[in-house]
Amino acid sequence: MSTQQEINYKRIAEAIAFYKQNFKRQPSLDEVAEHVHLSPFHFQRMFKDWAGVTPKQFLQYLTLEHAKEVLNKEADVTLFDAAFESGLSGTGRLHDLFIKIEGMTPGEYKNGGEELNINYQFADSPFGQLLVASTNKGICYMAFVDEGEESTLKDLKSKFPNARFSDRSDELQEKALSIFHRDWNKPSEVKLHLKGTDFQIKVWETLLKVPMGELTTYSGIAGKLKHPEAARAVGSAVGSNPVAFLIPCHRVIKADGQIGEYHWGSTRKNAIIGWEATQVYAPQEN
Repeated sequence: MSTQQEINYKRIAEAIAFYKQNFKRQPSLDEVAEHVHLSPFHFQRMFKDWAGVTPKQFLQYLTLEHAKEVLNKEADVTLFDAAFESGLSGTGRLHDLFIKIEGMTPGEYKNGGEELNINYQFADSPFGQLLVASTNKGICYMAFVDEGEESTLKDLKSKFPNARFSDRSDELQEKALSIFHRDWNKPSEVKLHLKGTDFQIKVWETLLKVPMGELTTYSGIAGKLKHPEAARAVGSAVGSNPVAFLIPCHRVIKADGQIGEYHWGSTRKNAIIGWEATQVYAPQEN
């Protein structure tokens, strides 16, 4: 690491420490830039290069994490308490922050899905056992069972800690699972009930438009979203996909042609891509 790189690194480390110590004051970009002896323009650019997010985004993440800790402390903690303790001017800003980053309201986060009734079942697929779960609105979770049924069910319940769960199948689940047993050309028949940030939802919607048997790249998706510089953020949104296979994150590969990472393993990703290709391009019987 060169001397200049060392100086830049120390400046960013100092800025991060400053944010962590002072986030309740919601310091401005100018204040933090001055603290590390940089112009606001250069500080913004340098911070994004080193941390992968803008200073504003980093401050938002710190604020939100503290607000979540406050909301998790006691049952009688109010949204005003969380906003005040996090340095926000009111519950409106807390609401906007939750919607932007968590894809849910503060109240929904606090109640942990207590108003939801979730059905679930374990089912077989060509690529291993699945756990699929649904609300009355659609599929809210689908995951391959690699760590055992108990562990996978625990992961589902951790996402909706206060929901009521029933071990039973329903029509929504059966329609979703039928995707493995026929040439699926009506994906709209599978109803999804997902929570995510605006950006995550846009990425998932774009993935749904990638035809079966075809592939895309992280940069390709970023381009379709008109944010060509956001390939890394796209990768994060792809990795946050809560419904295996239905939102086809397996159809995303690296720009150099490498298969890339997959939440449920690169071997399974290769198998799924190959299977889909045979479904689409297999010779038709006369």
